[in-house]
Amino acid sequence: MKQFFKYVCATVVGIFVVVAILSILSVLSLVGMASMGNSLTSVKDNSVLVVQLQGTINERSEDNPFADLMGSTALKQQGLDDILAAIEHARTEPKVKGIYLEAGTFTGTMPASLQAIRKALVDFKKEGKFIVAYGDAYTQGAYYLCSVADTVVVNPQGMIDWSGLSSTVTYYKDLLEKVGVEMQVVKVGTYKSAVEPFLLSEMSDANREQIETYDNEIWGEMTKAVGKSRGISVEKLNELADSMMLFKSADLYKKEKLVDKIAYSDEVPQTIAAMMKVDSPEDYNTLTVKDLAGIASSEPKGTSGNVVAVYYAVGSIVEESASDFNTEPQIVGKKVIKDLEKLANDDDVKAVVLRVNSGGGSAYASEQIWHQVMNIKAKKPIVVSMGDMAASGGYYISCAANYIYAEPTTITGSIGIFGMFPNAGQLLNDKLGIHFSTVKTNQYSDFGSIDRPFTEQERALAQRYINQGYELFTQRCADGRKKKQDNIKQIGEGRVWTGLHAKQIGLVDELGGLNEAIAKAKQLAKVDEATVINYPAKSNLFDQLLEEAQGTSYADKQLKQTLGEYYPTFMQMKNVGQKTGIQASLPYYLMFKL
Repeated sequence: MKQFFKYVCATVVGIFVVVAILSILSVLSLVGMASMGNSLTSVKDNSVLVVQLQGTINERSEDNPFADLMGSTALKQQGLDDILAAIEHARTEPKVKGIYLEAGTFTGTMPASLQAIRKALVDFKKEGKFIVAYGDAYTQGAYYLCSVADTVVVNPQGMIDWSGLSSTVTYYKDLLEKVGVEMQVVKVGTYKSAVEPFLLSEMSDANREQIETYDNEIWGEMTKAVGKSRGISVEKLNELADSMMLFKSADLYKKEKLVDKIAYSDEVPQTIAAMMKVDSPEDYNTLTVKDLAGIASSEPKGTSGNVVAVYYAVGSIVEESASDFNTEPQIVGKKVIKDLEKLANDDDVKAVVLRVNSGGGSAYASEQIWHQVMNIKAKKPIVVSMGDMAASGGYYISCAANYIYAEPTTITGSIGIFGMFPNAGQLLNDKLGIHFSTVKTNQYSDFGSIDRPFTEQERALAQRYINQGYELFTQRCADGRKKKQDNIKQIGEGRVWTGLHAKQIGLVDELGGLNEAIAKAKQLAKVDEATVINYPAKSNLFDQLLEEAQGTSYADKQLKQTLGEYYPTFMQMKNVGQKTGIQASLPYYLMFKL
């Protein structure tokens, strides 16, 4: 018997050794493929940058070889940082003569990111270079970008979605009533609409007012830009939007000046060749966004010794990272404050740019990050660059900066807080037959029990706590913006503003993107030359291998693919129980149709 166990153990050990060796070989193989894919491409004469408008655009790119290996365009995620870097490099590279915008399945990208890309394309054209755009079917966001092109081409059977903006909020109150759950909400802010889905069955007047305002302002920015590029009045563009252009013919698109040419995709290379002033497509070369972004990132960063640190704060604000299949980016308070503290104490870092793209989250974590922003500010300049959103907690962590930039279509403000406490007594007691008996030593020992509603005293105490949080939030904003607290309260109340409007009321200093923020940081630091370094570092291949092995990334991608536009709604419901403490949060699950 001993010999039997001896051989069994030896066999098991042998299996483990073989598996370990095969795993190592697999990793090395993937590393090799990733290295091959990331090898630098030289720019040849008569080159064209190809920008594929597919999938979604995140704040930062992911160096993930699995995305290319799995290959689904529906799940393709591009980095705004890579796209802007590639366009900027193409603008200054003499060998790059033009850009080809190829519209595909392109959804889920917020207006501020689109506006930043469009501005980069406009700057590219100022160098006397050309842009050609083609689409089988243009989503509205894709057309907004492609309208900047010198030549816009549509397939003979193609479509253009030009119908205006809509914002949809999903409401759960009736569902919760049916299952026997009541959300007990305490909040400050007439416009603080993040809690409305749990209290109402339809949009409140205040929420409708703020959504109509920012939708119209964003649409106004889009129509002005498209109208200027296409030579069409804003009034005419609105008239076209009201005529359901999606189902019109390609001939009508051309007649109304939305496109310049009707052609099949295989005819577009000849159009590019004509713009390039060469005989045939074989006479020009193409580059991808990855190619040019890789070249740009590999170039010498300067030798001055001065560093401007760009710190990306992207996602919902949480105290600690949640360990589940949700791989959406998060601003983890404990990690961020350590990172910012290091930047504050690094003498080589002369200024910090905090790139914020967040709808908020934990008020406590926001306060801790605010404290570190103040710590940096005491030692060196800190400038905020707002992306798609810097609202509620996202504004909280921004307000103390020396200077704040936002895109005109950035969603910001939402200065207000709330707390939600579920009462599942009806579900547990009446529907499931689960009953509780409690023994307590003091009056509030069982505060927050999910099997009963608040008492009047408990609700009053919770409201007082929320009020104190709002007083602190508005005071932080008042101090940071050098305004009276009463002035902040007048434009607070949880109301959401566009960057355009936020500048008018003093919540931001200037309209612009990340490049303008970096330039301002250099100016405030009084340095002419500086190396720009991005923080935190992107996850490496082994981190991604671990993530894939745990199944979190795969599960999240499959959920996104299956649920589509309803994925944010699902995640909002799923994360309700994870919201601890008071929240300074935007209704970021709002479905924004672009």
